[in-house]
Amino acid sequence: MLTKEEKNVIIQKYGKNAKDTGSTQVQVAIYTKRIQELTAHLKKNKGDATAKRSLTELVGKRHSLLAYLEANDHDAYVALIQSLELRK
Repeated sequence: MLTKEEKNVIIQKYGKNAKDTGSTQVQVAIYTKRIQELTAHLKKNKGDATAKRSLTELVGKRHSLLAYLEANDHDAYVALIQSLELRK
C-alpha cells in the first residue's frame, strides 16, 4: 500500500499542482507504483490469488487510462511512458 508521503511525491512530480490527484498522468503513476509493489509481493507469495486478481485489475485500469491519454494528448502520453519507463 502506498503511504501518504509516497503518494504526495507522485502528485508533486506528475500533477499540475499539489491537489491535482485526478489527472490521468497522476492516476497512471499511482497505478504503476502499486503494480510494482504488488509484483514484488507476488514474487515472494506465489499462491496469493487475491493479489493476482488485484494486479490484473490495476493493469487493466492503467491500460485504459493510457489509451485515453494517447488518444487525447499524445505528447503527454509519450512523456509519461518515458518518465515511468513503460513499454509501448
